[in-house]
Amino acid sequence: MKVKELREFTDEELKQKIDDSMEELFNLRFQKGLNRLENPLRIKIVRKDIAKIKTLLTEREKSGTQN
Repeated sequence: MKVKELREFTDEELKQKIDDSMEELFNLRFQKGLNRLENPLRIKIVRKDIAKIKTLLTEREKSGTQN
């Protein structure tokens, strides 16, 4: 997901996206452990998405902008 798209979400929606992504990352790691992971690059993509969302939330927090 692109940062431009993420900026349109509210803080609560972003926090929900982090929760969903963390759950997906857990499931992907679990599948990797069982050697059933179809797309290993998905782990990298999900980790980067989580980082983007956290960065955006921190940016908003420091600037004082609440959506």
